Amino acid sequence: MRDIVAPSLGISAWALVTGVAMIKSGLSVPLAVLMSLTVYAGSAQLAALPLIAAGAPLWVIWATAACMNLRFVIFSAQWRKYFGHLPRIERLVLTYLATDLNYVLFLQRFPEPKPRPQQITWAVSRGAG
Repeated sequence: MRDIVAPSLGISAWALVTGVAMIKSGLSVPLAVLMSLTVYAGSAQLAALPLIAAGAPLWVIWATAACMNLRFVIFSAQWRKYFGHLPRIERLVLTYLATDLNYVLFLQRFPEPKPRPQQITWAVSRGAG
């Protein structure tokens, strides 16, 4: 828990900035909430906003968001060593909880890819927090 306390202020500020940017770019509050729930990364949300405001084609917005999220492919490749043995549904849940900070903190805590039950508990609790 204490590993995540210090960065939580920065994450909260990032979330606030992203939310304000969505509203200031002309999105309604319900649409901003929907975007927060469906567009996973804040960086992808911020990259998509000017494109949405400018009326860019949907494929350009999707391609931009996809490029912004390519780092999650790297996370998945690294975490396969740890979680590849799990059933697909568990891996999907863990995938949703994968963030930049969780990735770094997880690899600091478990540098060797030896699957252990506490790794799953740790990853889920960090992602939920």
